Amino acid sequence: MNLDADAWRVALVCPYAWDAPGGVQVHVAELAEHLRRAGHEVLVLAPRLPTVPGEPARPALRPLGVEVEHAGRACPIAYRGTVAPIAPSPVAIARLGARLRRFDPDVVHVHEPFVPSTAMWAAIASPAPVVATFHAALDRSGLLEAAAPLLRLLARRLAARIAVSRAAAEFVGRALPGLPVEIVPNGIDLDRFTGVVPESLPPGRRIVWVHRLDPQKGFRVMLAALERIHELMPEVRLIVAGDGPDRGAVDELPGPVRERVTMLGTVDHRRVPRLFAAAEVAVAAAIGQESFGITLVEAMASAVPVVATDIDGYREVVRDGVDGILVPPNDPDELAAAIVRLLRDHGAALSLAAAARERATGYAWPRIVGRLERIYADVVRLPGRDRPSLR
Repeated sequence: MNLDADAWRVALVCPYAWDAPGGVQVHVAELAEHLRRAGHEVLVLAPRLPTVPGEPARPALRPLGVEVEHAGRACPIAYRGTVAPIAPSPVAIARLGARLRRFDPDVVHVHEPFVPSTAMWAAIASPAPVVATFHAALDRSGLLEAAAPLLRLLARRLAARIAVSRAAAEFVGRALPGLPVEIVPNGIDLDRFTGVVPESLPPGRRIVWVHRLDPQKGFRVMLAALERIHELMPEVRLIVAGDGPDRGAVDELPGPVRERVTMLGTVDHRRVPRLFAAAEVAVAAAIGQESFGITLVEAMASAVPVVATDIDGYREVVRDGVDGILVPPNDPDELAAAIVRLLRDHGAALSLAAAARERATGYAWPRIVGRLERIYADVVRLPGRDRPSLR
């Protein structure tokens, strides 16, 4: 519900290519949709990947009733074991400023403004108060620390600062000590994960993986655990939704184990609820650098028991032994043991799944949007901001 029945024009700016898969893109798309449902007028600005002649167009997120405009050309940049599709050229600053002035927003909400991409350029060019959300959490970043003097200047442009978790807030705090940050977690559309018809998948005791296939996400750790699981439960099947540089690791498995892996590649995010509905266990084996773990919340909302690594970000979502199981990172033996336990102990799996579903309700989008509206209200009503309500 809107605070004091106000409705505002909100520009949401994503730093990553809109036509590339990623948690930040999903967050921005769903936030846009739920802000619109709450009565606000929303514009989304994001870069896009260049088209390749002869290749089909990449599917992009399309929040209903929300305008999405491409703002800059993205290119894949490798960093710390992952690849970020960003638009690093600052020549977009003038164009973004002109577009924002035409939209005439009350609030410009940028995501990852310290990444040299569209959100940073929009924060510099914004004619309206800027709210920033920080999503990332690394153990350390030499680049961020080296750029701290410039980032302090940028931070002065931010009327409000949000982090999706304590881990993300601490990461920003290491580069800019003393910068005040409010924690507002990622949101989830609970209705999308309720009463879902399961995906039609090959038979077996299904473990579902919905993550990128790269070193940070621990895909090779999952495959090593699968070898151990197969020895005890050869009927287990691993369903893999995602793509990345480690995709070829599955071909290194022994033949009988490889046959128990179904590789789906990158899937449309709208398909994810059906995958979880077909799962007995959901797994997240990241070795670090995770600020939140939205796929864990999605699995929990689907009433699927989760096994995740005990790292910053994940442990803020999953309470070990209450609504999931946490295991040490980079430990395929412990990962396998936890998965086998849940597959064999139906009562324990049901208990964790029920608690997980209840836990997920705390991340429902209406709750999250309500908190953001209060933050927007504070910055909209800063001195000199006297725009009348849209309704």
